[in-house]
Amino acid sequence: MKLLVVLMLAALPLYCSAGSGCQLLEDVIANIIDPTVSTSQLKDSFQEFIPNNETANAVDEFKQCFLNQSDNTLNNARELVQIIYNSFWCKAF
Repeated sequence: MKLLVVLMLAALPLYCSAGSGCQLLEDVIANIIDPTVSTSQLKDSFQEFIPNNETANAVDEFKQCFLNQSDNTLNNARELVQIIYNSFWCKAF
């Protein structure tokens, strides 16, 4: 789960520059966190952004990290995303 926090904090500047109006990014984050979305469904939804097998394998591994988490942890991840959206640093965008 520490990896999730690091990845979210690393993505914060990128996300803030996109603003909370970036529906594609919101969809990717929601699908990654959602335990009902399988790795194959995730890859099918965003196939245009997966140029090769290495990227596809990375998507599989990243999604599997979320599939291995408890519902409580996934809810905390959803809350973290909302905190980032509403943060002081993102409000300006």
